[in-house]
Amino acid sequence: MTPQDKMFCSDAEILLAEYVDGTLAGPVRAALENHLQSCAGCRDLAQDSSAAVAFLARTAVLEAPPELVNRILFHLPVMKPSLARRLFGRVLGGWLEPILQPRLVMGMGAAALSFFMLEPQMHQLTASRLDPVKVYTIAENGVNRMWERGVKSYENIRLVYEIQTRLSEWQADAPDTQNQPPRNSK
Repeated sequence: MTPQDKMFCSDAEILLAEYVDGTLAGPVRAALENHLQSCAGCRDLAQDSSAAVAFLARTAVLEAPPELVNRILFHLPVMKPSLARRLFGRVLGGWLEPILQPRLVMGMGAAALSFFMLEPQMHQLTASRLDPVKVYTIAENGVNRMWERGVKSYENIRLVYEIQTRLSEWQADAPDTQNQPPRNSK
């Protein structure tokens, strides 16, 4: 943006934080300063922003008193034990707690659904079916079959369209044979 470019108020508001911080580049800074000279609203906003930043820079950094942390922790509500710990006890529940998280259960359900979609004839999920090479091969074969079916459908549609086009051309070019009397062959 050059200083001759017209700047809008929305552009000035976007650039205002960089301008107040002093990190705005030369030509853009000049264009913004030109806009601030001509626009009273943006000029007031820039002055207010500069004053707020200067005020915050003058404030002292406060450290929280040590007893504040204890008071906050004392007033926090007591957390109930998780469902896994309530159902299975402290030891077994602690072990099952990460496994029974909703995102893990949903992920496992989605994975199982994906396996069943890849191979519809698979009724019993066995460890040998979960071999990564077999899963990849099944998925690749499924994708290849879908691609080949799509290409075949496209070619069949194109063939039917060509046949219909030629039939309609022949019907349009053919003489009107229905109104003519049949020929006698001798």
